[in-house]
Amino acid sequence: MLKLPSTIKTLESESEFRLKEKGSTFLSISKPVEKEAEANTFLNSIRKKYYDATHHCYSYKFVDGQFKYSDDGEPNGTAGIRIYNAQNHFELTNLVTVVVRYFGGTKLGVGPLGKAYYEASIQNLNLSSIIEKQLYQHTEISYRFDQSKTVHHIISKYSALIRNSLYEPAPKIECLVPIDHVKKINGEKDSLLQTGIHIDLKESFEYIKK
Repeated sequence: MLKLPSTIKTLESESEFRLKEKGSTFLSISKPVEKEAEANTFLNSIRKKYYDATHHCYSYKFVDGQFKYSDDGEPNGTAGIRIYNAQNHFELTNLVTVVVRYFGGTKLGVGPLGKAYYEASIQNLNLSSIIEKQLYQHTEISYRFDQSKTVHHIISKYSALIRNSLYEPAPKIECLVPIDHVKKINGEKDSLLQTGIHIDLKESFEYIKK
């Protein structure tokens, strides 16, 4: 299993920043995303919205280590990697940043061009709302009706978040356990099973705002 960090930093919501440099406009737009498909959907929507722009350069990165960036026709190393570096400056993950450029007629040169892409990205992220999220593991707890009080005590003890309560054909609670408490609750599984309470730690995880 991929080892995921117990906490991450990401964006709370979409943000943007506009920079003008020697006639060119650099519009940087960032958005929190969970999957590559979501990032690509956002990229396509930006391309469609700003269809008349000269370039749509971007970078996205995820907590599993996956990342991708593109210069979209700009000189190699002037755009995508600069956007990616701006994201890393704030130690952010699970996000996509697109910088839309409208060429103003004056060539900037490789150095100033790279600086413009970096500046547009870093100012955008600097002004955005950055949040911390905590890792939780999906868990199911099956039990008898007369054990409801004990089960809710366990949920409270381990600061678990209830997602769903089912009562047919037998009671079951779907919840999220903070990753920091998983080892402790796992240590209680066998003794609880002897009382009829079954704890099933799923191989699925989710990050939730602290």
